[in-house]
Amino acid sequence: MSDPVIIAQQSNDPAFDSVWDEITWRGLVHVSTDAAELRELLAGEPITYYCGFDPTAPSLHLGNLVQLLLMRRLQLAGHHPLGLVGGSTGLIGDPRPSAERTLNTKDTVAEWVGYLQSQVSRFLSSEGKNAVTLVNNLDWTAPLSAIDFLRDVGKYFRVGTMLKKDAVSARLNSDAGISYTEFSYQVLQGLDFLELYRTYGCVLQTGGSDQWGNLTSGTDLIRRAEGTGVHAIGTPLITNSDGTKFGKSEGNAIWLDDALTSPYAFYQFWLNTDDNDVIPRLKVFTFLTKAEIERLEALVASEPFRREAQRTLAWEVTSLVHGADATNAAINAAQALFGQGELSELDQSTLEAALRELPNTTTAPHAPIAQLLVDTGLTSSLSEARRSIAQGGVYLNNVKVESDAATVEGSVLPGGFAVLRRGKKTLAGIFIE
Repeated sequence: MSDPVIIAQQSNDPAFDSVWDEITWRGLVHVSTDAAELRELLAGEPITYYCGFDPTAPSLHLGNLVQLLLMRRLQLAGHHPLGLVGGSTGLIGDPRPSAERTLNTKDTVAEWVGYLQSQVSRFLSSEGKNAVTLVNNLDWTAPLSAIDFLRDVGKYFRVGTMLKKDAVSARLNSDAGISYTEFSYQVLQGLDFLELYRTYGCVLQTGGSDQWGNLTSGTDLIRRAEGTGVHAIGTPLITNSDGTKFGKSEGNAIWLDDALTSPYAFYQFWLNTDDNDVIPRLKVFTFLTKAEIERLEALVASEPFRREAQRTLAWEVTSLVHGADATNAAINAAQALFGQGELSELDQSTLEAALRELPNTTTAPHAPIAQLLVDTGLTSSLSEARRSIAQGGVYLNNVKVESDAATVEGSVLPGGFAVLRRGKKTLAGIFIE
């Protein structure tokens, strides 16, 4: 369920004349159907809209968070969200530009549907006249026979149009090719929009701009089958200023599930945002007003060393996803690691997560600290390790190591951890067997 405290604190910025004006200022609209019609539609009577999330993993990630926050802004404007988790499309997966997806078992996908539904419901209000409604496309695709699917849905799709979709075109021109299974994905997503239009009067779908071909499959299907126009909004793919894909760290997604990405790692991810990226991130991922974001933008230009924008971003997004308590624990852990707090007072799971993010090693209880400096990469040799200790630059759990013969014995924190530091900023984690 959604966090009632966080939900209650959220609001759109009254400085904007309409929600459309705000989402465009925040950079949430990369491509859309008719913009003038959408602005008028969203400023009028409440509409029903949806976004789909496929259970191709046990958690949503930061790319999905963009969609959830766009959905929340539309909900705050009075519109009714449908959160679709794809129990059927998740069995197939949308075509990637590079290669065929690995198909997960039906039991795995069904389990992940539950996980994702729980996550979606955390970010959208479940109360009031426009409370979120969760739907699963397996409910309307499972009863369909292949013949009914081909006759009642497939007849509206033109193969020439389907071949022009970006993901399909990229795969057709690759060595991997594309299976009929993934080629048909856009038909299934189009069917979703048609079903939600017929059942709920849904007239808008949102998704990433890389899904634009799938989004327009739905608008085209409704136009052909129902003779009416509906809308779609494609959000930009968020990339860093250096062109790298946003939300990736050494090839791994930044997950919303704290078991996959700890609140400490999540907080540090945002804290390390580049000056060139921090203001766009504040626009997309926080509910701060335009005036507050512009104040932070001025500080980035005049006093970048303060990193107030980054600290604000890290606080806002980590609190949104993991709650204020977990955010404070992450901040306290970072401070204690660098000698600005008591390590023994930290929550054990937070400390362990923080140490896992550092260079680390597992060792015996009597291991020499000099050797651990080498094992963790804090020094390149034992002679350098001994020299650093002699110069007073090595700390274990923020206590200076006085002898190059010292071991970790007697200095282990609850849980079997220790923090090794060389100088002011170079850290490593020690895990005792």
